[in-house]
Amino acid sequence: MVVKKPQNAVERIILALDVDTLEEARGLVVQLKDYVGYFKVGLQLYTACGYDSVKMIHDMGAKVFFDAKFHDIPNTVARASANLVKNDVDFFDLHIKGGSKMLSTTCRLCREVAKKYDKPAPTILGVTLLSSFGQKTLNQELNVNMNIDEYVSRLAKVALESKLDGVVASASEVGAIRRVCGDEFIIVCPAIRPTWSVVDDQVRVVTPTDAIEAGVDYMVVGRPVISAKDRIEAITLIIDEIEEAKETIKERL
Repeated sequence: MVVKKPQNAVERIILALDVDTLEEARGLVVQLKDYVGYFKVGLQLYTACGYDSVKMIHDMGAKVFFDAKFHDIPNTVARASANLVKNDVDFFDLHIKGGSKMLSTTCRLCREVAKKYDKPAPTILGVTLLSSFGQKTLNQELNVNMNIDEYVSRLAKVALESKLDGVVASASEVGAIRRVCGDEFIIVCPAIRPTWSVVDDQVRVVTPTDAIEAGVDYMVVGRPVISAKDRIEAITLIIDEIEEAKETIKERL
């Protein structure tokens, strides 16, 4: 299993490039590449620009988290994921609800392809429950009769047993995940919203301090930075908050 734990506050930050053009994305990478660890390419940018977005980020010396959220039959997901390896994607994710066969087949093929082409094996993450979902959606719309912590920790266990490197989950579920999967398992937290930002369409949101206190490894932030009048100031405030939270934890020990 590949374990890539962040070493400092900057490495913890994944900036979501949720924009519609390659020019906008390039501008963000140029401006913020020294302030974040990874840039996230999601469906919005990828459907507009394709692999040009990934190539552009790598050409600028930055790292890519491809937010694929693959969920299909095992062979399809495995082969699509292998193409990500060939294109030097650093992180990517797939839905755990696709099942253990889909997950394990993908992990095995990706690591074989990485070895064959002499490339670093990617960090493969499993998506637990989307951050736009709350307890009511889980119970009434998905007809899952569990609380969110129990549901997410069960999915995380499937991911671990299928040889994934970690999961994407809210900070509020980190404790439950750690009890099942241990401290080396990577947890990426989406929906990061500093206290000075708006929540938008997310439900299970947390601040950078909340995420660090919970034991999150990486955190995804997008609109609070991209929409800020001064992006450097916004991302610097987030870095400072992460560092302060880490110092507070050290002082307690």
